[in-house]
Amino acid sequence: MTKNGEDGWRGTGRWLVLAAVLAVATAGYLGWRGFHGRSPAAGADAATPQRVPVTFAEVQKADYPVYLHSLGTVSAFKTVTVKSRVDGAINKVLFKQGQIVHEGDQLVEIDKRPYQAALDQAVAKKAQDEANLKNNQIILQRYQDLAQRSFQSRENLDSQQALVDQLKAQIQGDQAAVDSAQVNLDYTTISSPITGRAGFRQIDPGNIVHTTDANGIVTITQLQPIAVQFTAPQDRLPTIAKAYDGGSIPVDAISSDGTRTLAQGQLVAINNTVDVASGTIGLKARFANQDNALWPGLSVNTRMRVDTLKQVIVIPESGVMHGPSGLFTYVIGDGGKVMAQPIEVGPSDDDRAVILSGLTAGQKIVIAGQARLQNGAVVDAKPIAAAPPAPAKAAE
Repeated sequence: MTKNGEDGWRGTGRWLVLAAVLAVATAGYLGWRGFHGRSPAAGADAATPQRVPVTFAEVQKADYPVYLHSLGTVSAFKTVTVKSRVDGAINKVLFKQGQIVHEGDQLVEIDKRPYQAALDQAVAKKAQDEANLKNNQIILQRYQDLAQRSFQSRENLDSQQALVDQLKAQIQGDQAAVDSAQVNLDYTTISSPITGRAGFRQIDPGNIVHTTDANGIVTITQLQPIAVQFTAPQDRLPTIAKAYDGGSIPVDAISSDGTRTLAQGQLVAINNTVDVASGTIGLKARFANQDNALWPGLSVNTRMRVDTLKQVIVIPESGVMHGPSGLFTYVIGDGGKVMAQPIEVGPSDDDRAVILSGLTAGQKIVIAGQARLQNGAVVDAKPIAAAPPAPAKAAE
């Protein structure tokens, strides 16, 4: 090996030795810092299990209302298509489209003159026949006086009596004609048969209306009260019928998005047959609708209370968990440790669930933060936040 080769090998060796010494020194320094720099508190934290933040609620015993939820459609209790009962020309239209009209309010006036003339003619005919009757009654009285003195034959007396009776019957017919003419004259003024809201009118002043017109003049829809028609599964019919026979059943009409209660009413009718195709029973509820929140044709959600379970175990719905072995909930025990407790759940809604077995009143269960939990985990539990108080109403 040449001199230059030996010098290069010696230089490389020196660098390798120097790198090894530096590595050992660095490792020793880091070990020394790790040993002497660790505080007792840090060691304690490493030995203590980390607490999982959760929200809890207490198991309560309370009355639980049982509701049936469904979809419904608002319908009017009464809808009347107003038609003319006599033929004639429209002189006046006395309502506005969309206006609230009351029973007895005048809506339309038809030309009265032909019907007034017919009434006058009937009245005149009756007066004529009454005068004729009066005259023949006088003649009959004279015949009766003469017949008593044998100055008038029995045949003439009987004939005069028949004529008087005929005229009396004729006057009765005249009175019927007067009444008919008066009715027709009254029909020239068309009034609202119910209280409700008028729809779009189908005629204008100057149009000729007939009793055979199909469309009518206007449709009046009753809004107060108003009805909601909905359905329930046929297997709930015994429960509904029992509650209906026991008294009034409250029904709430809720907006289609489920955020607002539009009106509160009562169940008033159960249909007499089950729909075979859908397996449902038809129901109808009545609402006062004083604020006109419900409108015919509006789609709503319905909530009907059919029962109330007295003093049962109730928890928030969010506390019920689904596991491989069934339903369970996390119960917070001593020291903040949680255990999965199997439960049997009864009726439930969006907020609360009835617990048939597995829990007792006063226990604390986890209702938020369950995703990071397992049996024996230690939690940092905080109670569920109370709803903020409603703002005070300003004095009017």
